[in-house]
Amino acid sequence: MKVGVVGAGAVGAATVLSLIQRGGMFRELVVLDLDRKRAEGVAVDMRYATPLAPTVDVRAGDYDALAGAELVIITAGVNEKAGGATDRADPEGRRRLLDTNAEVYRDVVPKVVAATPDAVLMVVTDPPDPLADLTRRLAGHDRVFSTGTLIDSLRFQVHLAERLHIRPRDVQAMVVGEHGTSEVLLWSSARVSGIPVLDLLRDGDQPIDEMKERIENDIRYANITIIEGTGASQYGIGAVSARLAEAVLRDEGAVLPVAAYSPAYDVTLSLVSVLGAGGVQRMYEPAMTGEERAALERSAGILRDAARRILD
Repeated sequence: MKVGVVGAGAVGAATVLSLIQRGGMFRELVVLDLDRKRAEGVAVDMRYATPLAPTVDVRAGDYDALAGAELVIITAGVNEKAGGATDRADPEGRRRLLDTNAEVYRDVVPKVVAATPDAVLMVVTDPPDPLADLTRRLAGHDRVFSTGTLIDSLRFQVHLAERLHIRPRDVQAMVVGEHGTSEVLLWSSARVSGIPVLDLLRDGDQPIDEMKERIENDIRYANITIIEGTGASQYGIGAVSARLAEAVLRDEGAVLPVAAYSPAYDVTLSLVSVLGAGGVQRMYEPAMTGEERAALERSAGILRDAARRILD
């Protein structure tokens, strides 16, 4: 099996490393970048880690090197720092990058599809959801999904676990809608071994509404907090991208909050998605309160507006 990563910046490099570390999913990994020397540098650096992982060949290449790839992960484009999307007061958030990165995708996606027309395409570049709609249009098929709100859901788990003093993996919590400022945290369905998280949090000293607001802000602006410290939000999303690649290549039928086109909402957004060979195979709508459902409808509307901006 062959996997391609288009874009060798911070997120692309982190994705390559995470793919190698997970190991055993594929035999060949091709790294592309507009700057060929950068792609070669990342490939050479990562190649020296391969003796510690299951056998995989890592190399830089041009688009023709993607021929036969089962999956292509697209991370190309400007990030939040370079694109001026690090203002917590800006309701656009990552969507501030849309016009610039849409131009990148209009160049990249047709070349990817020409080289490997049967590949599944994973969109990682911010804002991933409208860019996935554009990718679907440019590719002419539905084997397209974005990383969606999986990273946000993991952050939700981490923040809840921290306050409950338990392992994050023991928390079941989901974020749906946009990967961005309009995302919807499903507090009503968050559980620990079947126990509602809100019931557990009410046993604490802090007022529940105040705690919810703080957690939501920590999650919505986690990328900005990371960028303020390191310059790029890369390692978490790199690990997420590798996990999603694993689900596709192993045809797992894994249930994860990733984003694909939803006919019901007429846009790409995150719901409960079944991920396997070919990408997202099915989507389900989770149980929600009326308030959460209204918030999801607003998020979908924001995403439709963003998609129209680059598709019309």
